[in-house]
Amino acid sequence: MTQESSENSANQVLESDTPFDLREFLRTLTSQPGIYQMYGVGRRLLYVGKARNLKRRVSSYFQKQRHSPKTLAMLAQVQQVEVLVTHTETEALVLEANLIKRHHPPYNILLRDDKSYPYLLIETGASYPQMSLHRGAQKKKGHYFGPYPAVTALRESMVLLQKAFRLRTCEEPTFRNRSRACLQYQIQRCSGPCVGHILPEDYARDVNDAVRFLEGRSDEAIRNLGERMQQASEQLNFEEAARRRDQIAALSKIQERQYVAQAGGGDFDVIALVQENGQWVIFVSFIRNGRQLGGRALFPQHTEDLRGPDVMAGFLMQFYNNKDVPGNLLINILPRNGAAVTEALITQSGHKVVMDAPQRGPRKRWMAMAHTNAVGALRQRTHNARAGRRRMLLLQEFFELPELPQRVECFDISHTRGEAAVASCVVFGEDGAMKEAYRRFNIRDVTGGDDYAAIEQAVYRRYGRLQKEGMALPEIVLIDGGPGQLARAEAALAMLEIDEIQLCGVSKGTTRRPGMELLYVPGWPMARQLPPDDPALLVIQEIRDEAHRFAITGHRARRSKNRQESDLDSITGIGAKRRMALLRAFGGLKGIRDAGLDDLQRVEGIHQELAQRIYDHFH
Repeated sequence: MTQESSENSANQVLESDTPFDLREFLRTLTSQPGIYQMYGVGRRLLYVGKARNLKRRVSSYFQKQRHSPKTLAMLAQVQQVEVLVTHTETEALVLEANLIKRHHPPYNILLRDDKSYPYLLIETGASYPQMSLHRGAQKKKGHYFGPYPAVTALRESMVLLQKAFRLRTCEEPTFRNRSRACLQYQIQRCSGPCVGHILPEDYARDVNDAVRFLEGRSDEAIRNLGERMQQASEQLNFEEAARRRDQIAALSKIQERQYVAQAGGGDFDVIALVQENGQWVIFVSFIRNGRQLGGRALFPQHTEDLRGPDVMAGFLMQFYNNKDVPGNLLINILPRNGAAVTEALITQSGHKVVMDAPQRGPRKRWMAMAHTNAVGALRQRTHNARAGRRRMLLLQEFFELPELPQRVECFDISHTRGEAAVASCVVFGEDGAMKEAYRRFNIRDVTGGDDYAAIEQAVYRRYGRLQKEGMALPEIVLIDGGPGQLARAEAALAMLEIDEIQLCGVSKGTTRRPGMELLYVPGWPMARQLPPDDPALLVIQEIRDEAHRFAITGHRARRSKNRQESDLDSITGIGAKRRMALLRAFGGLKGIRDAGLDDLQRVEGIHQELAQRIYDHFH
């Protein structure tokens, strides 16, 4: 069964409304491999599992045997079980990972790591190739290096490479339309190919040196630069010789920071799984072409009562779902059904994958380093959790709540004289800011500048959605504003018949100075002003400021987009397709304003009459 056909079958099964007979279902179960899905009230997907033998695996849940508290809690909610048969256990592994990533069942191990990792791309389709950050499908012609564990790590590497090889990083429209060298040239991070400060053949040699270095042939790249330095010196071109000397020094610095002794060649992911005090952490260290590109700590959820091999198996199938798999995986705990997991990764990647638990030599040292990082990340998380718990205790005491709050949310509105109003909703828990749960709302059908109506709309949309999806509500909701905003938030919750949320308005006061905030709570006879150094006020300020930052960021992006689009949309003959073609060609509205008639006509779909119309509009 292919992945697509399996998912289509899953969709068909989900639409079934036939009553569920557990005894008959177990009696007719097949012994083939596949996946099983357990549903609760309202067809809520509780758990997705894989099985080599569906009959044996699913029946084990309903036989009289000891289960963990977590499994017992899940079984108490199960109202229906459905299965999908696959050809092999490998197909079942892949399908299970896809369904977990799509539906996030509450009783499966979840990684919360859906993003793609960035790559460094050196394009080769142009006379002056560009060095850039790349995510997603690798369709562009060029050399890809990575993945990097974070954008910050990649940008730091790009800065070092710019200093060493001076490759351009500007986009193609900007590159084609420059009339003088930019700041990157002035600070010696670019050789100025846009205005002809370097010959194509010399730039090509810099590109080749950069590729050699990134492919692990650093000695060859440095030797080549040394020959060019010597050649420039013999020609008495001391400025060029000094530039090559500085390049060699920059490359040596990169080597000091990133070099890792080769152990058989190839690309490696080093994966250390560690448990402390009932919590698991997985640290993944990326090694490509003999260089340490950094690492990332991941904290899987819903791992209670699970052993290391089960956690590792779940991690591998989810982490490498839609991600590149290197040729070598070094792990400290072998996964359950390791052969099937390896086969699934080989099928997904299309190349050989070797999974090994290193016992000696350099690879064991890599594993020890990853293990140390994992322990450090887990202890840092524990420390942050204690600080987060103290934060929640302060709020519980201040609002006199009967139980410790698990979730606090805060709303803010940002606009420019009523234009492009955006509401932000930030979420905090015991672990601090829960950024994956942040939401923005583009305010609709509200008079510009009416913050009261905007708050009411945002609160209604937020908790109406949570109610509809059956998600947990926060115990505390902060509103950036005074009694007016607070009253409209109350009205929104009343319309939704929600009365268990503690509301609080946070007003900046007449002086608008930090520490002078006025706090409004429904039922209080008057506002309260806490001392500037009160711990509870500092917590409220932190959450309010984060909501403010998130709202401003969203507003500026929406305002910029609206202004750019509306200015072009007002020109007769410009639709969505031509607008995008113009923006791509000139890199933004400013480039279109500065373009001449001949430049405009070179854009696909822009004829002479339309080019004149665009030019006249801006001039």
